Amino acid sequence: MTEFELKSMKAPAAPQWQGRKMSGAMTAMVTVQPVGWIGEWHENPKPQWIIPLSGRWFVEAMDGTRVEMAAGELSFGGDQNCREVAGKRGHRSGTLGDVPAVLMVIQYDEAPSPMPCSFG
Repeated sequence: MTEFELKSMKAPAAPQWQGRKMSGAMTAMVTVQPVGWIGEWHENPKPQWIIPLSGRWFVEAMDGTRVEMAAGELSFGGDQNCREVAGKRGHRSGTLGDVPAVLMVIQYDEAPSPMPCSFG
């Protein structure tokens, strides 16, 4: 984990430090969101699990629900191809506190088959 690139996960979210990806049926990567980082309204680029390794971050849904997470908690990002409502599309996320949020991201190369719960 020594090669990081500063880039957006998906525009218009602000750039964040992203580690080298390892691919297969899934892609695993580590990303570092700097202190004060905000990812304005955007969709997850692919269905993905987000696991904070250190620091804290939040995710805000289009309905106003906001969840704050720390190391060891999980978030699933499955908001691809959603519709825009009142200028919001997907989710908004960002760091909390005075240290960067280090996140492991595990992206699926293809969306799971539609089921009532894709991971049930």
